[in-house]
Amino acid sequence: QLPLVESGGGLVRPGESVRLSCAGSGFTSSVYAIGWFRRAPGKERERVSCTPFGGGITYLDDSVKGRFTVSRDNAKNMFYLQMDRVTPEDTGVYYCAAGRSNRVCDGREIFDMWGPGTQVTVSQ
Repeated sequence: QLPLVESGGGLVRPGESVRLSCAGSGFTSSVYAIGWFRRAPGKERERVSCTPFGGGITYLDDSVKGRFTVSRDNAKNMFYLQMDRVTPEDTGVYYCAAGRSNRVCDGREIFDMWGPGTQVTVSQ
């Protein structure tokens, strides 16, 4: 069983909304930082967000600020990426990741676990 599995991707029209979910298993999510990443076609993977555990401030990339929201339900080991007012530039494979240290959020450490990703395509 994979420790992280994303779902909720698909074809979305520009301006619409979509919510991605990430199901965690086999670890206690309340002590893991959770990140969302995406890889656009022909581009390198980029970080979308990072939420430290313990109530720290969520980092959001400038390209998604005001449009994307992250949340987590530690009791259910579920993590969410709410994507509003999507644009074609949001097209890509979206991954969730978990890191045992909050230092993954500033790049000082690497994430420990990754999901296989879910495709989001924004197109008319």
